[in-house]
Amino acid sequence: MAQRKNPTPRSAPLADRMRPRTLGEFFGQEKLFGEGSLLRAAIEEDRVPSLILWGPPGSGKTTLATIVAHETSAEFEQLSAVGSGVKEFRGIVEVAERNRETGKKTILFIDEIHRWNKSQQDALLPHVERGLLTLIGATTENPSFEVNAALLSRARVVVLEKLSPRAVAGILGQALADERGLAGAVEADQAAIDFIAEVSAGDARMALNTLEACAASGKRITAETVEAVVRRPHLLYDKGGEEHYNIISALHKSMRGGDADAALYWLARMLEAGEDPLFVARRLVRFASEDVGLANSFALPQAIAAYQACQYIGMPECELALAQAVTYLAKSKKSNALYVGYGEAKADANRYPGEGVPLHLRNAPTRLMKDVGYGKGYKYTPDFQDPEDAKQDYLPERLKGRKYVRFEGE
Repeated sequence: MAQRKNPTPRSAPLADRMRPRTLGEFFGQEKLFGEGSLLRAAIEEDRVPSLILWGPPGSGKTTLATIVAHETSAEFEQLSAVGSGVKEFRGIVEVAERNRETGKKTILFIDEIHRWNKSQQDALLPHVERGLLTLIGATTENPSFEVNAALLSRARVVVLEKLSPRAVAGILGQALADERGLAGAVEADQAAIDFIAEVSAGDARMALNTLEACAASGKRITAETVEAVVRRPHLLYDKGGEEHYNIISALHKSMRGGDADAALYWLARMLEAGEDPLFVARRLVRFASEDVGLANSFALPQAIAAYQACQYIGMPECELALAQAVTYLAKSKKSNALYVGYGEAKADANRYPGEGVPLHLRNAPTRLMKDVGYGKGYKYTPDFQDPEDAKQDYLPERLKGRKYVRFEGE
């Protein structure tokens, strides 16, 4: 078996002391690692393939790697993508070469693998490819964007979901009873456990940190204790990561679908987590033209007014201006005629970038321009009582007859 670390000292944070050592102690992710699952069998039978563990903070990525370290007979090596470089990696490769000579496998765990740049990942690839190293990478970011395609194709991507409140409550109960944890030193009301489980947003590490902070305040933990420690729920919203785009997408699609209630919820999720209100307001301005457009000509002024309110008064005062705009846009009739029409016009502009302006539409400020036909035959629309008599071509010859803006019923 791989060498096991000494027990975590009592001075370590509760989350570290309570890290599961076996799959039997692991809460959550039952679909992936429950009894009878392929991944559970692979770990228990010591035939772990290269894995990319993708999931939100506190969902169990590092814990699963630790369990593999305890269960495997292979040499288990670990790197942090934040603090490790080429020197440390080369040292592990040398260890792996020696292990291979004795018939021993080497598993390399890289935490936050998305922080390794392309050249670092390229250096890892040949060693994984020839089986010198079995890779276990952990990432909170979408590996499709952050991990080299060649490396990704040689590993199995395991998607971990955020833990359910029930799973988090189980982890907290274990920490209250286990000798590695609080071992009966404090008692917690069920309401307090449920409260922590909810506000931790599926993050086991955050839940245990909150429990530890509550335990420091007395022998009994109540919901009031938790509220005093937490003050404000942690909202799962990483302004620089995928969840940022997931939630703005949810807001956009809720407004498009006319669900003002859902739109207000996603707006609140962003603003309460500290999102820049101007970012939200810019998206509303775009939405007003893209999704409402010609169906309601007041939508764009409404969105611009909300943007200006955010500039003038900032948060939290501007939250209601944004809420008003979001609700108005959600309830407005929708039309994507502008979005589709401009997209087609833009495509033609890129496909035919050299089309000349028809001569009759050109200004003729000089005599020479008039002599060569600039402006000749142009019909000044106000001079005609019958619009049919004023009709003329405004598009280049190649694009005559193009129809970009189509109103309902056309």
